[in-house]
Amino acid sequence: MSHLRALGRTARALAHVVRGLWIIRTEFGRLSHSQSQLVVREWSRRMLAIMGIELVVEGEVPAHGPLLQVCNHISWLDILVMNAAHPSRFVSKADVQGWPLLGALITGAGTLYIERASRRDAMRVVHRMAERLGAGDVITVFPEGTTGDGQTLLPFHANLLQAAISASAPALPMALRYVDRGTGQRHAGPVYIGDDTLVASVWRTLRSDTVRAVVCFGTPQRAHGLDRRDWAAKLHEAVQQLLERPPG
Repeated sequence: MSHLRALGRTARALAHVVRGLWIIRTEFGRLSHSQSQLVVREWSRRMLAIMGIELVVEGEVPAHGPLLQVCNHISWLDILVMNAAHPSRFVSKADVQGWPLLGALITGAGTLYIERASRRDAMRVVHRMAERLGAGDVITVFPEGTTGDGQTLLPFHANLLQAAISASAPALPMALRYVDRGTGQRHAGPVYIGDDTLVASVWRTLRSDTVRAVVCFGTPQRAHGLDRRDWAAKLHEAVQQLLERPPG
């Protein structure tokens, strides 16, 4: 039955992706920023419902930018879940652009792509982030630089935090968890790490009926004279505390 359920969800999800691409191409150019953010949020929530994923949001959702959201990274599902909680502009590794269908959607939502191996490209993205923060945007980064297993928080790369320092913008620590609705324990379905393939992770997720995505918003903080490395360490500690917080 789980295979049949997954096939049915796949068909409905593909149809919803096509609808999303159509909205991006035909409507986004005519919408205000707040209207487009609402469309992104509702589209994302509908996709989670199609996939059988429950969304739980903890903490105070920020009302506006400028703001640099700093979150742990687990899965291909993270951007969708976080947009369902509170839409923002993301910074993502460049190869996400090549993901089938998902890449086009993520790009259409205004994602900034970075070649992490290129120092020059990192400087370009930091400059672009500072511009968008100066314009009042909310931007989300995954400073671990790669996906983790959902249990261990990897060290933070500090480079992208320079954008918030340059724009005098606060940073908001966030934590993302995937748990089993029945047990409350970590759910391995959406994990996308190591030798795992995107298709395998998506299929595991679609087969399950117990995935709960928990997004926890922390408290905004400013650098207050810290350099980016010291601020990265402080934000790492804050995200770790959110991950260890008991649910509810």
